[in-house]
Amino acid sequence: MRTGVRPLVVVLTLLLLAGCQGNRDQLLADLQSPRPEVRAQAVKALAKQGNAEDLVLFSRAAKDVAAIVRGEAAAALGESQDARVVDLLGELLEDPVEDVQGRAAMALAKVKNDKAKAYLTLQYGRRGRKTRQVIVQALKSANVPGAMAQVVAAESKAIWERNLLALNEGTLPERVGAAEELGKSGRPEAINRLMPLVRDSQVVMAAAAVRGLGDAGDRRAVPAIALLLDESFPELREASINALRKLQDPTAVPRLQAVAVEKSVVSGLAKDAIASLPRSPETDAALCAIALEGARREAISAARDMRSRGGCPLDPINERLSRPAGIEGALQAIIGLGPTAKATLPRVLPLLASADAAQRMLAVEAVGAIGDVSAAPALQKLYEQELKAIEAPRQDWIPTALPQTYGAGFDPSAPSETPSHPHSAQEEARAAKQNHLMDRVRALNAQRAREAGRVVVQPRVPSELSDDVEPLSLEPLAAVLRALGAVKAEGALALLKGYAGDASVTLRTAALVGLARMGPEGVEAAKGGMFEAERDLQTALAQALAEQGENGQNALVSLLPQFSSEKLVLLEALAQSGAPASASSALQEVVRQGGAEAVLAANILGRIKAKDAVETLSKVLDDPASVARREVLLALGEIGDTKAAEVVAKDLYHDLPEVRAAAVTALQKIGTNAQSEALDALKSDYYRRVREAASAALAKTGTVAEGAH
Repeated sequence: MRTGVRPLVVVLTLLLLAGCQGNRDQLLADLQSPRPEVRAQAVKALAKQGNAEDLVLFSRAAKDVAAIVRGEAAAALGESQDARVVDLLGELLEDPVEDVQGRAAMALAKVKNDKAKAYLTLQYGRRGRKTRQVIVQALKSANVPGAMAQVVAAESKAIWERNLLALNEGTLPERVGAAEELGKSGRPEAINRLMPLVRDSQVVMAAAAVRGLGDAGDRRAVPAIALLLDESFPELREASINALRKLQDPTAVPRLQAVAVEKSVVSGLAKDAIASLPRSPETDAALCAIALEGARREAISAARDMRSRGGCPLDPINERLSRPAGIEGALQAIIGLGPTAKATLPRVLPLLASADAAQRMLAVEAVGAIGDVSAAPALQKLYEQELKAIEAPRQDWIPTALPQTYGAGFDPSAPSETPSHPHSAQEEARAAKQNHLMDRVRALNAQRAREAGRVVVQPRVPSELSDDVEPLSLEPLAAVLRALGAVKAEGALALLKGYAGDASVTLRTAALVGLARMGPEGVEAAKGGMFEAERDLQTALAQALAEQGENGQNALVSLLPQFSSEKLVLLEALAQSGAPASASSALQEVVRQGGAEAVLAANILGRIKAKDAVETLSKVLDDPASVARREVLLALGEIGDTKAAEVVAKDLYHDLPEVRAAAVTALQKIGTNAQSEALDALKSDYYRRVREAASAALAKTGTVAEGAH
């Protein structure tokens, strides 16, 4: 019996080997298949067989045109653990497809030699978020201690050396970019290198050094930067103002105030810089001085800033109202201060009768800004005067309404009755067909808009062929209309509704803004004006509606779904004045649609802390091309829901520093300690704002963790 078993075993073994050889022959044939998925499967199956001679096949597959094949080849090369494949895997780590990069990274981790680790460390600073995260995982799987800290430190060192080399040896554009990037590092050595450059003979280089010092965050640079405000180069002065704003040093207030009142192109920037500083008696005094002495735009803006802080002392304003030379500045300040300057109203009302048209108009705006009903009789009297002044020039030349359609024989799209040459009939038939097609397209677009609940803006048909009245001459009447609405004068609602359909866009805008200020009924009457074609009208009305509080803001929110485009007008107004909690649903839809509008919508969702928006915002982060990524991260931080911590943490690996900083800031506000290792690694980041945000986040999460015990 024993002698019979041995031949049987031999036969079975030979059959099995023959079957394996046949299977291998099929896999080798599949490597030549025109279908990428078949080639990839063949590579995967051959890798499982573990034949050393197949290494050449995997190397060839690593050059395949299909990403799926290159990915399997990377995995197969890694399984071989052969040191000879490290360079090839290093090339695959630079593959244009992220999935291939990730598989190459994990394959290098399996080789476990210094060269493979060097490839992973080098490529961390050159790859996107997904691959960077895989590289860290690969290093961890290779038992590299402090994996993320090592690659972050290596990236930081490489960026520093690259920028230092460009600053010392590069062309002028390269040196300019390097100066700014060195400043963003916030390192003491960077500040020492940039300080001498603020006096560089080339203005673009000096401005770059100033911008870098502003990003560096070291207040020791403030005196040197403040001196540059006396320069005559706008680019250098602008860079200096922005740097001082970032450095937040109150000692710069006097110099910034001097620039803000000089009525130059950078005065507005200087005013904004003062307003951004921490509130103090010095900043309040500076803003009040700008409100009295600055150009109209800066003066009103500074006074508006002070309105939210309780207002300015009124004695200097009253004193200026008593002097002809100071009246204009005083009225501009009152326009910005609004109701906080109500005590000045008795001195302002007489100015409604001023012979100076410009002064009279400023007085009307000041009365409207104060918004006290006691001014209504004086405004109504002035309305009658202004109306009488333009009544004659505004008389219609043609008392009947203009026709809405072409008369017979005048429609350029209609075919002519008599051909002018042999081919005209054919050409007219072609034109008629094109017109018919365009009509169908317009009809379909209108139908789609109706189905989506959107309103199609129709151009306004002119009521006159010619208008003798210049728009500027209507501004005084327009100012009165706005003021009548602001003081809620008796009969103003009906009056303004009449002007809301006026042929003049100046008067139409004023009437709609006035209606918006007259409470719920006025808001309802005014909001339809948002469908006007004039952008300036839309902007003014949107701002007026947003300033009316919840009623006006709800009106803007209700219009969002009806706008197929140009949502930015609505969103900018809501971002400036605020939005109600009920806006969450409409804003989430804007975020889903993407684009520039999603940036503002995400910002507003964060401000109103819309917890129901967490899922929508989190899904946006799945799109690597989203332009709103930074704002979405910050919004999730403001909302503070711990469910978002995991998706936010992925962007700790992002290649853009502003996104990493936003992710760190969001995690700090969410208050989770689940990512302490990654946050600790980012304390070595090249960029100062990322390092500081990581340290702050660790300090908070450490406190949270301690409190939990």
